[in-house]
Amino acid sequence: MVTLMNLDKLDKRILRELQQDGSITNTDLAERVGLSPTPCARRVKRMQDEGLIHSQVIILNASHLGLKLSALVQVSMDRHTPDRFERFESEIKKHPEVIECLLITGQSADYQLKVIVPDMDYYQEFLLNTLTRIEGVADVHSSFILRKVLDTTALPLGHLP
Repeated sequence: MVTLMNLDKLDKRILRELQQDGSITNTDLAERVGLSPTPCARRVKRMQDEGLIHSQVIILNASHLGLKLSALVQVSMDRHTPDRFERFESEIKKHPEVIECLLITGQSADYQLKVIVPDMDYYQEFLLNTLTRIEGVADVHSSFILRKVLDTTALPLGHLP
């Protein structure tokens, strides 16, 4: 089993490289981290099998797909009961416009959503005819993203021994 204690510097290099480019070939990855291809592939496979590498995805360019409006939406629920939260979470998963849903604390809201849509008209339709109609939604506050200053999916690895 891969643990923090048995990740060596080569494993960490592999993880850094894969976070930058998940489509890199094993040959190129091995060359970048200083291994031959077979041991490199074994290390990647081990980290996948143990769940350290969760998945590999392609990140699409939202703007090129006409998705030009991103919003952070804070949602407050009318009641704080397990069934109310379960229903909300089940319903929100049905809407591909919601690309992130976080149950939060320390705010006046219960959830923070990241929503991406083509434009303000689409967002208004989503807000009025979808989000606010979910049972239990009491309040919604929307903030619109003007510019992404930092946008990464890479996790920090500097804390690893």
